[in-house]
Amino acid sequence: IATRAVNAAKLQAVDVLMLDTAGRLHVDAALMDEMKAVSAVSVPKETLLVVDSLTGQDAVNVAQSFSGEVNLTGVVLTRMDGDARGGAALSMRAVTGKPIKFAGTGEKLDAIEPFHPERVAGRILGMGDIVSIVEKAAATIDAEDAEKLAQRMSKGQFDMNDLRTQLRQMQNMGGLGALAGMMPGMKKAKAAMAQSGMDDRVLLRMDAIIGSMTPKEREKPELLNAKRKIRVAKGSGTQVQDVNKLLKMHQEMAKAMKQIKKMGGLKGLGALFGKGGLGAAMPGLDQQMGPGGLGGMGGGGLPGLGSGALPGNLGDLLKKK
Repeated sequence: IATRAVNAAKLQAVDVLMLDTAGRLHVDAALMDEMKAVSAVSVPKETLLVVDSLTGQDAVNVAQSFSGEVNLTGVVLTRMDGDARGGAALSMRAVTGKPIKFAGTGEKLDAIEPFHPERVAGRILGMGDIVSIVEKAAATIDAEDAEKLAQRMSKGQFDMNDLRTQLRQMQNMGGLGALAGMMPGMKKAKAAMAQSGMDDRVLLRMDAIIGSMTPKEREKPELLNAKRKIRVAKGSGTQVQDVNKLLKMHQEMAKAMKQIKKMGGLKGLGALFGKGGLGAAMPGLDQQMGPGGLGGMGGGGLPGLGSGALPGNLGDLLKKK
């Protein structure tokens, strides 16, 4: 099969040919011989060992056996978005002596990225990976749309359409779990998310609630009376209390946008990240963000997350049913 694949690739002038051998969790002599034969007939420029970063010691043993039998050129670590946070990377590098070239961070085709050791070290130490967040944002967020939203925010405008845009951007960037794993000081936040039964399906549920509203209701959420809330809940397959929680969340965000307008629009946005931080830029935000407030920030984390709490009513809103 490998020989036919190589010949076909040459005839069709294919630039890149990838040969995937059978996977295994334990060393098998027959499969190892098969892999050597494939390597002999294909003479690959790169021989990469793909390892599940959550497998643990078994993966390290397999890597050690492979490096002794085959001339590896590098390692690919999958499921790097899991709880292990990259500790396996240290073991793989030490055992094989080969560089880790790529990391898989999800199940989609585009969820693979070049491996950056300094970023993984930051995640392991709980320091976050802001550079990766910025890169994801640049790759997934349209600059023109972002500019329009920034202009609306600077004017104190923030309706359900804007919230929906934000939710979809979070989905495109990998969801709550992926973002929390890359934010500084978010180790306790991730634990709080797990304990409260939160997962990325909540973003889809919130999107469904907004999608069940009429265009006018999205522009003016205050139009949603009891009767309309029942209709929205039925249309989105949720409960009225879920609709109320989403509206509450929107109200708090809209208040923040109005604070930005009072601070001078786009200049006020910059003040959020100045010396005074969020506390100085937006007085009273401590109370709005619930237990922990701004004083609960841990290691540069989000308000209220330093003690493992979730801000405001967000924890309730994001719980699984």
